[in-house]
Amino acid sequence: MNYNHSHRDGSTIILRVMCAIVFLTFSFLWLYFFQADVLAVAQHVLSHGKTHYNGLLGAVLITLVLWTLQVVVAVLLKLSKRCYAFTFLPSMLMLGLLSDIDTDIDRHISLGAWWWGFPLILIFWGVLVLLARVYQSVEPQEPGGIFSRRVWVNMLVMALMMIGVVSVANTQAAFHYRAHIETSLLRGDFEEALRVGERSLESDASLTMLRVYALARQGELGERLFHYPVSLKGIDVLPLGSSSVRTVIYPADSIYRFLGAVPKSSVKTTAQYLSLLEENDKATPAVRDYQLCAMLIDKDIDGFARAIGRYYEVNDSLPRHYREALVLYHHLRSHPVLVLHDEVMETDYSDFRAMEDQLTEKSERKVRVGEKFYGTYWYYYYYL
Repeated sequence: MNYNHSHRDGSTIILRVMCAIVFLTFSFLWLYFFQADVLAVAQHVLSHGKTHYNGLLGAVLITLVLWTLQVVVAVLLKLSKRCYAFTFLPSMLMLGLLSDIDTDIDRHISLGAWWWGFPLILIFWGVLVLLARVYQSVEPQEPGGIFSRRVWVNMLVMALMMIGVVSVANTQAAFHYRAHIETSLLRGDFEEALRVGERSLESDASLTMLRVYALARQGELGERLFHYPVSLKGIDVLPLGSSSVRTVIYPADSIYRFLGAVPKSSVKTTAQYLSLLEENDKATPAVRDYQLCAMLIDKDIDGFARAIGRYYEVNDSLPRHYREALVLYHHLRSHPVLVLHDEVMETDYSDFRAMEDQLTEKSERKVRVGEKFYGTYWYYYYYL
């Protein structure tokens, strides 16, 4: 019996199993936990909204297809020993291509540098394969097993390829947040939509617009809006007549129906749309908060002070940001049109101003005040 041949077969199986486990685990976790939402956006755009991406099923199917590709490549190339991990490069390359989804895929579709990068990498890989085949024919026999040098050389190559996938992927936080929020909105999970990126300062105009909507659906727009970074103007709180904000997979008509009615083509601006809803008695209660918060976003506290009495009774039961804005307005204007009596809020504002007065250096003041007062309208008004 040829025990040496049996030993080589056993060590080869261990090597292949370990590489397969690493690849399958990485591919599934990457696709399911990091790429699922942006792949849903990509599929929606590419299919013109006719198909829907399932995160779990998609991660399983894509991983199995890429693994099948690797098996075919391994059979054809017959690489082994320290070079076996090279058979995973085409699959990793495809995974990288799937991960590099353009932030503006709904506006234009382009492969970017992949037009020349993909074939160039394959050519380089082909040269490496030729050299590897020559090397493995003279490579000395080594003991097999999980802790052998051969296994860990392959693990290093696998790790480098995984780093490559991560490095070429679109990891822009705001893009991933938007994709996840939109998929959450499609499920009607507004709480999940508001949890997305809630501790991050990464934001953009479309992300803020989606959060405004999710907060309004939860009845918390005037209570929590400035807990998040606000990256738009008041006219962009709706995707109407603006190139700055948009939805991709969540239908904008769902937002308009929530507010009262889908706008006619002649309606071009958010202000015009909200005013028409009120004039035609179609406005839902959320419209008042859209109106008031748009003013606060633009730091129009005078307009806010004149308008709030039309929608709310001015007392200490107002949503938090409205009370903060009225206290600020009272302290900034010599002849305010209305005054809110809220001792707790007045005390908090006094603490805010006192902390500012204690810190003379501008950058330090912004950081230190933000540590305690980020999320208040006062901090937004003065620093953001």
